[in-house]
Amino acid sequence: MAWSPVPAELAGAVELDESYFGPRRVRGKRGRGAGGKTIVFGLFKRGGQVYTEIVPDCSKKTLQAIIRGKINAAAMVNTDGWRGYDGLVDVGFDRHFRVRHGQDEFVQGASHINGIESFWSFAKARLHQFKGVPKHTFLLHLKESEFRFNHRYEDFYKLLLKLLRQQPL
Repeated sequence: MAWSPVPAELAGAVELDESYFGPRRVRGKRGRGAGGKTIVFGLFKRGGQVYTEIVPDCSKKTLQAIIRGKINAAAMVNTDGWRGYDGLVDVGFDRHFRVRHGQDEFVQGASHINGIESFWSFAKARLHQFKGVPKHTFLLHLKESEFRFNHRYEDFYKLLLKLLRQQPL
């Protein structure tokens, strides 16, 4: 898709987080492994744009592969306390800061992940209006939410006209 490019290597202050999309609650299943949920990993460059990717799991291996491919090692990386982010300093991300939500810590100076959390709230509110989307179209809905969030301060009508002129259907 030409209008949802993968951002070039991100630098500066970057926020990372994962989120779960899907049914509200499945009986007998709780937490990260709750059945039927789609796991989405997000990167947010402060003052910039968000990038999302559907991932099979939140393991250290999966998350670090994306992080190493998308983020400049000189970037200031902000995450929560999830163990999937362990070892980022060992692979060259010397400026890795964490906030520990489990200890009621949400902001510590310039360390926070409020930007990416804002996107999760935006995307879930946007998708909630559809009262569920089929799994096979979820990626399209997610990328539309990403596009709308990244261009939220622009005139959407003019932006779409410009894109359609550049790449007619």
